Amino acid sequence: MAAHETNESGQGREQGPEQARDAEGDGDAYAARTHLSAAGLRARGWTAGMVRQLLGEPDLLRVNPHFRAAPRIRLYYVERVEAAERSEQFRAVAAAAARRSAAARVAARRRRREVLARITAEPIDVPRLAPHKLATLAVEHRDRLDEEQAYQRRGPLPEAAAARGGSADATGLDRWQVDYLRHRLARYDELLSGLHGGTGRVAAEELLRRRVYAAISEAYPLLAQECERQLSERECGPPQE
Repeated sequence: MAAHETNESGQGREQGPEQARDAEGDGDAYAARTHLSAAGLRARGWTAGMVRQLLGEPDLLRVNPHFRAAPRIRLYYVERVEAAERSEQFRAVAAAAARRSAAARVAARRRRREVLARITAEPIDVPRLAPHKLATLAVEHRDRLDEEQAYQRRGPLPEAAAARGGSADATGLDRWQVDYLRHRLARYDELLSGLHGGTGRVAAEELLRRRVYAAISEAYPLLAQECERQLSERECGPPQE
């Protein structure tokens, strides 16, 4: 009796002797020798659009060995892939995909340059507050953060920052004040819109972060040391004990 493999549409199809051996046991080893996954196709220069256009439905669907509830792994017969790669249609489609990819890279680099230039030129408007007003708002902001974190952890509410502020050292209060001012300046994060992951995003975030801390230090010279400490911690990590 011939074995059957399930294709993507869920319909059974009769298999030859090699597919029958696959169904009977040595499936994973057989598939590794004779089929390519989506990752294997990407390594050969295929894009998802090229797979859809030139290969269509997969030749095998196998259960994900790491996450059985995940979508099944799509596998394509090597000989069919190689035949497609020898065709004029593949060369034309691959060339078009390469042109689109190159154009996308150029556009991304241009966007990064534009964002960096805008961050450099944008004035950072730090709110100027009387010392007692800044301290009060910073303590209230700290309380709200503590309440939100306690709610997320389903834990007890911590002692209010207002109570802690009376006995807090200057370093602790400075930290809360810088945190509050950074919160007030969070709207400048919109300058990063349009940038995605990668070195361009990292460079833009670092530039914006440095400009924000520099603006706070200029507006509140007494907080300059705390700004320098936070900047160093964010860029280099906390000091080792």
